[in-house]
Amino acid sequence: MTDSRFRSLNDDLRERFGEKLYKLTLNGGCTCPNRDGTLGTRGCIFCSEGGSGEFAASPQLSIQEQIEDGKRRLAGKRPVKKYIAYFQAYTNTYAPVEHLRRVFTEAISCPEIAVLSIATRPDCLGEEVLELLEELNRRKPVWVELGLQTIHEKTASFIRRGYPLPVFDRAVKELEARGIEIIVHTILGLPGETADMMLDTMRYVNSTPAAGIKLQLLHILKHTDLADYYQHTGFHILTMNEYVDLVIRCLEVCRPDLVIHRLTGDGPKDLLIAPEWSQAKRQVLNTIQKELKRRNTFQGRLYSP
Repeated sequence: MTDSRFRSLNDDLRERFGEKLYKLTLNGGCTCPNRDGTLGTRGCIFCSEGGSGEFAASPQLSIQEQIEDGKRRLAGKRPVKKYIAYFQAYTNTYAPVEHLRRVFTEAISCPEIAVLSIATRPDCLGEEVLELLEELNRRKPVWVELGLQTIHEKTASFIRRGYPLPVFDRAVKELEARGIEIIVHTILGLPGETADMMLDTMRYVNSTPAAGIKLQLLHILKHTDLADYYQHTGFHILTMNEYVDLVIRCLEVCRPDLVIHRLTGDGPKDLLIAPEWSQAKRQVLNTIQKELKRRNTFQGRLYSP
């Protein structure tokens, strides 16, 4: 059933494809300019050694083998007919275009793959890569997921994002010109950011042609520089109640047509330092839904064009 309070990914998929699609998290064997020495060697301050791809399949397997492995794991839980091929680990356009063509084509060649979703950085979208994505988008829908995290340059510098905001703007413009769907990644709870600063990021995303957004809770993971910073400073981590309130405020200002791809996230249990409450992802999502219904604020939502 559609939730009129916001446009969820599940509702959007059912409207567009006639059914829910399930993600197969794949590893295309890419690295990142923030790790290979081009921009840095330690990655973004919050990024784990797995490049946010801990839930992805092994890169030692071919893409077809990864897809089959993912299908087997899902088959034991629920009946599934169609999938999203989600390249998540590291920066999935940061490789020679020949390599990208091979792995992406292998993914969309599977008849059950309905969408190709590619997580990347906006500074890793050269002309050849853009031409490849445009070509693939004529075969099956291509989504490009851009890691923005925040619009605030001071925070971006602190987290070692590695590019200024105009780079994001140019990437969005190039993708839009090619008819490629854009999803923006944001992080809630970054050190030093107030609720108003985070809402400013939401408003900025509103002003772009992005079709979707991911709201990601900041996780502090072992073996990251953020973990060291947390140990030395003990900066404030959002409580569950604070996070629920913040998410609802974000939803209130997001464009009504903006598809909400994520309301929170779950870090790997063996790496998660804080917040511990985030491990109960289902409880967090249920609390958000209950609070949305209790407030009933979306009849007069705050968004204005």
